[in-house]
Amino acid sequence: MSPGHVEFDQYDIFLREVKDRIATARVRAALAVNAELVALYWQIGRMILDRQERHGWGGKVIERLAGDLRTEFPGTRGFSGRNLRYLRTFAASHSTPEFGQQLVAQIPWGHITVLLDKVTDTAVRVWYAEQTTANGWSRNVLAHQIKTQLHERQGNAISNFDRTLPAPQSDLVREALKSTYNFEFLGLDERVSERTLEEALVERIQRFLLELGSGFAFVGRQHRLVVGGDEFFVDMLFSHLCLRCYVVVELKTRGFLPEDIGKLAFSRAAIVGELRHPDDQPTIGLVLCTDHNETVVEYALQDIAAPVAVTEYAHALPSPDELRTAIDE
Repeated sequence: MSPGHVEFDQYDIFLREVKDRIATARVRAALAVNAELVALYWQIGRMILDRQERHGWGGKVIERLAGDLRTEFPGTRGFSGRNLRYLRTFAASHSTPEFGQQLVAQIPWGHITVLLDKVTDTAVRVWYAEQTTANGWSRNVLAHQIKTQLHERQGNAISNFDRTLPAPQSDLVREALKSTYNFEFLGLDERVSERTLEEALVERIQRFLLELGSGFAFVGRQHRLVVGGDEFFVDMLFSHLCLRCYVVVELKTRGFLPEDIGKLAFSRAAIVGELRHPDDQPTIGLVLCTDHNETVVEYALQDIAAPVAVTEYAHALPSPDELRTAIDE
């Protein structure tokens, strides 16, 4: 290799390092600007609240302020009457700026307005803000997750992870699964066959992966395994990039039956024997069914040594009003 070629290789490495530094600095600068903007918005919202309480000003002061700010700062976005009302709501919802500075400042203001519009409980709002930061959700994805009540479903699947997985892996896996998955995006009738359901999920794999949650990667459907010369097929196989493990999924277009655990345990064992790398974490089994009896599931999992969970899917999730009615009844 000529000296000139070596020098070119070294320059190429140097160029990548410089570009990485620039990209990192831009991200930090953007976060710093966003943090300052959110802090400013909270302060303005607090000032509006204080003056309204102190002087008894009504809502018209917001429109007047919006007009004066547009005159003083022409071309500056963020001071419309609508946005000033968001600022007031933001400050009223959070009595100190720490919430904005430490957490919400890490996501764009447009995301914050979604949280203000759609989430009333402060703790739930914090949860969605944390998930947005961790998973890089767009505003549309955030709105979708709120609409489908992700905070009620995440981490609530019935499983035996506490007995079959070491800590903290058991907690991480539990948090990765939901109690109910929403398949409304498929547009299928509830009487669909398992094969049709499987094909529809594969055709809409991007939406399916979004519903499964962050970290899931699709490996294949009807994944072929040869065990002792015989062929077997796994309904759906995923790899979870964050958990570093395979996830074996058995689809059922009916309610849960105890024998489903046996079939899933076999599929899981076959995946472990044929595909699992020594550095991988334990392979997870998941039964996806239309409904289940919690007591039956708990008995079925009682003597199973492999990490397995049972969860439901629905063609449409109930609305918050329907959930409240069901609880009241």
